[in-house]
Amino acid sequence: MSMDPSLVRFRAVVEGALVHLESRRQEINDLNVFPVADGDTGDNMALTLSAVLAEVDRLAADEGRLDEIGRDEIVESVARAALLGARGNSGVILSQLIRGAAEELVSRPGELVDPVLIGAAMARAAQRAYSSVREPAEGTILTVVRDMATCVASEIAHMGDTRLGAEGDPAVQNTLIADVLERALRAGEESVRRGPEQLAILRESGVVDAGGHALTVIFAGIIAALRGSEAPAVARQTAPARVTHPEHESSTFRYCTNFAVTGHDLDARPWIERLEALGDSVLVVGDAATLKVHVHTDFPGGATALFDGIGEVSHLDVADMHAQVQARDERLAAAVQQHCGALAVVAGDGMRELYESLGVFVIDGGPTLNPSTYELLAGIHEVPAEEVVVLPNSPNVFMAAAHAAELSEKVVCVSAARSQQAGLAAALALDPARSAAANVAAVDAALERLRTGAVAPAARDDGEGRFVTGEAVGFVDDAIVAWGQPGPTLGAVLGELGEDAELLTCIAGAGAPLAEDDVRALVPAGVELECEDGGQPAYWWLVAAE
Repeated sequence: MSMDPSLVRFRAVVEGALVHLESRRQEINDLNVFPVADGDTGDNMALTLSAVLAEVDRLAADEGRLDEIGRDEIVESVARAALLGARGNSGVILSQLIRGAAEELVSRPGELVDPVLIGAAMARAAQRAYSSVREPAEGTILTVVRDMATCVASEIAHMGDTRLGAEGDPAVQNTLIADVLERALRAGEESVRRGPEQLAILRESGVVDAGGHALTVIFAGIIAALRGSEAPAVARQTAPARVTHPEHESSTFRYCTNFAVTGHDLDARPWIERLEALGDSVLVVGDAATLKVHVHTDFPGGATALFDGIGEVSHLDVADMHAQVQARDERLAAAVQQHCGALAVVAGDGMRELYESLGVFVIDGGPTLNPSTYELLAGIHEVPAEEVVVLPNSPNVFMAAAHAAELSEKVVCVSAARSQQAGLAAALALDPARSAAANVAAVDAALERLRTGAVAPAARDDGEGRFVTGEAVGFVDDAIVAWGQPGPTLGAVLGELGEDAELLTCIAGAGAPLAEDDVRALVPAGVELECEDGGQPAYWWLVAAE
């Protein structure tokens, strides 16, 4: 007997989620700082999904009963497997998401799984997850799943009739669900990015919530399985390199303790306070027949002993969090290859490549070169060094960069670089063996020896009547020196900058209207010219003179 087609499709979705999660498990492990800094969020969530997959395979192997059991029994079996297989805060919360969704599916017998049912299941999942945590923290996986559920509800409200009725084409069903889930995924990614604004420990640590990020990875795997294609891209999230603070020691309880209790007439509520007397991060979830217990404690035996005579304790799993933290820190510390690194704010793929060729890490500042404080902080923590020099490359960035430097646990110095071309030239003065203070002094000294210029198409008509929208405008430092046609305007800028210079660097931007040979013909005699492709928006050419 072959496996039921619905079960085959469900198994493919679970497997797709698990495979994609496994591919990024270590990335997720390294992010975790909440509720304590350990190193197994990815492991725990993968174990939960593995338990679900194993239960699906067990049901499929039970060929004699597969035709006899209905959806309600299947989803109940899967939900219980997720509960028993869960480990850690993240795994237990994921099991509650699965149980909440399962409860909604069971409550709607005869309905095909369509976008409307998916929306209801996600709403129930979010509600179940929130209710499982005694003191829900915003900025975590709880917020992410709620925001995703809200997005699905909004999308369905604007999609018109998405019901498939009692029958439906599986391919159409998969496509509809995948499209809705991809919109939810993007809402989830945005929610993950906002997490540090809501939870101080994430902001201070320069990371996003590990569980919330893992949930978006899981959904990307589900979408891939539904479409039979590659998973939608989910931005990688990088943990900061560890900073040496030998006086800092973990003050958390040592053992992450997980176990199940099976019995009759069980109730989760009375056990929470008793377990909190032994530790923290307490979660007790389940139903009258099965409870899953999670607690951080120094006395795992004391936690299980509470249930003597109450029910049978099984699925005991005890992880040494101190060992996890040490392994995580050693792994991240191994990424630190230099004492001091640099971070530059850039715009344009070519500009990114130019900076990276000098060993400088970059963040995309967008067309206006105006990243947020958190984006700068995250970029600082991505640099694999204990000290960092920031090249703001725009006056708009100085204040946010200074704030990010104050928030970072690393030693961070902000340079005086006011433009991308200036920062690029000055970056040659960086030495990874020096301190950030020494490097920023060297960079700023190099900046004092530079003059910069630019040519850009006018964004609007000049109030003095010198040029109109779209005509070339040439700058030297901050002063307008020429305008009109691109060639003569660039020639004027190169001529003025080249008067006392030995080397001019000219970086072409998006849509630059002159070829390189034409640019070279404009350079004053006796001055060396380096031409690069920056791809930057807004400016046809950026020029630095040394």
